[in-house]
Amino acid sequence: MTLSPAEYASLSLGDIRTGLDRRHFSARELAEAAFAAIEALEAGRVEAFLSLTPELALRAADEVDAQLAAGSGVADIGLLAGVPLGFKDNMNLLGSYTTCGSRMLENYESTLNATCVSKALAAGALPMGKLNMDEFAFGSSTETSSFKKTHNPWDLERVPGGSSGGSAAAVASGMLTASLGSDTGGSIRQPASFCGVVGFKPSYGVVSRYGVVAFGSSLDQVGPFARSVADVAALTDAICGYDPLDCTSQDVPASFSASVVAGQSDGIKGMRVGVVSEYLEAPGITTEVVLAFKEALRHVQDLGATIVELELPNAYAALSAYYVIGPCEAFSNLSRFDAVRYGFCVEGATNLTEQYELSRAQGFGLETKRRILLGNYLLSSGVYTTYYYPAQQVRTLITQDYRRAFEQADVLLTPTSPRTAFRFGEVSDPTSMHLSDIFTIPINIAGNGGLNLPVGLGEESGLPVGLQIIGPQFKDGNILRVAAALEATYDIERLAPLSGALSGGAA
Repeated sequence: MTLSPAEYASLSLGDIRTGLDRRHFSARELAEAAFAAIEALEAGRVEAFLSLTPELALRAADEVDAQLAAGSGVADIGLLAGVPLGFKDNMNLLGSYTTCGSRMLENYESTLNATCVSKALAAGALPMGKLNMDEFAFGSSTETSSFKKTHNPWDLERVPGGSSGGSAAAVASGMLTASLGSDTGGSIRQPASFCGVVGFKPSYGVVSRYGVVAFGSSLDQVGPFARSVADVAALTDAICGYDPLDCTSQDVPASFSASVVAGQSDGIKGMRVGVVSEYLEAPGITTEVVLAFKEALRHVQDLGATIVELELPNAYAALSAYYVIGPCEAFSNLSRFDAVRYGFCVEGATNLTEQYELSRAQGFGLETKRRILLGNYLLSSGVYTTYYYPAQQVRTLITQDYRRAFEQADVLLTPTSPRTAFRFGEVSDPTSMHLSDIFTIPINIAGNGGLNLPVGLGEESGLPVGLQIIGPQFKDGNILRVAAALEATYDIERLAPLSGALSGGAA
């Protein structure tokens, strides 16, 4: 059969596996249908991709089809056999450019595959292309990208969130079955909330960071986007595991998909679900987010779980600590982009210092320069001990708060974002933008895992609202079990209305 773009867009990972096993379609047909969907929705609409890699995708599809023709089953090929997958453009993929959304790396060709990319390809994924992002992941709306603005598929006048906005928007629109993003302070979970998809940040160290261009090395984590909890679990199973190339990688045996099955079959009766009531009075939180959160708690109780009131006394200090630690690490990591070995280089400079200054001034965008300068100041003599040391001490206090909280609860629930997606240009000052991540930043500070679960549309905005589920460090199975049980209680649309254009509907 010939797979139409609309039929493709409705497929889950499980549907793809079943369809390939039963020869309802081939992997090449999947890739071609995905590119047709991208052609219909990308240009002038979503603008999620910075580059496409059709040669890589079709070659991978033909390899999957060849293995099937030789008698292999889909299970023999890998967890992601035939799955059209996109990568945030800070992940190195051989045969592509890795720009990080910055003119500084506009022409940088990947010289290796990031470990998460290698594992996805080894599991049979089809590499469709690289996805737009805030420049070097500095932002919460994908508006700081040097190349384009990605649009939220639920309302093209609104942002998709950030910094992994392209990864979230491509999945929400139906152009991709799944994607990978990175999360330093909420960059998977917040755009997942804005775009109405599932986004999962595992505990720090579960997925290797090797080959992913670093923002904050002690904060960054790779994770998946998809339209269901089962799909993000399968993706995480495919890309997780110890990597000797990443000194922070952890050997944590886990089967994330098994946790989803447990949630679907055994439920969450008897589990303890923690809530911090103070969060419902957070700065900027909207009524529709509060109402959606309270409805989620009712679902949790109906499923037989116990609600436990908790305190996280240092949680609100996380934002301040993050904007000390993050810029300091960014300053250190971005010093390598010196216009000598690679990267944007201004011609005609009279000496090396002038070449540095002009190239970095023109190659980096405003938000990137702001964070580099801030990090430089915070690490300077006489300032280092005033800000950086206390920020690390606050980090320790926040980590201890979470450890104490998880002595009383198996998971913690919070809103993912205090509001739904905002319009382009609506949030212009950095402080207001930073508040978009007020609920997500603390667990990057502490290293815990967290997941955004779509819980419907806001009563006022009509836009997706997300619920954040947080678990104890390295017990991410708790998160997926609760997410799977809760997901089954909601009857929500998994594709943005824009996807109707794939079958001839209104755009």
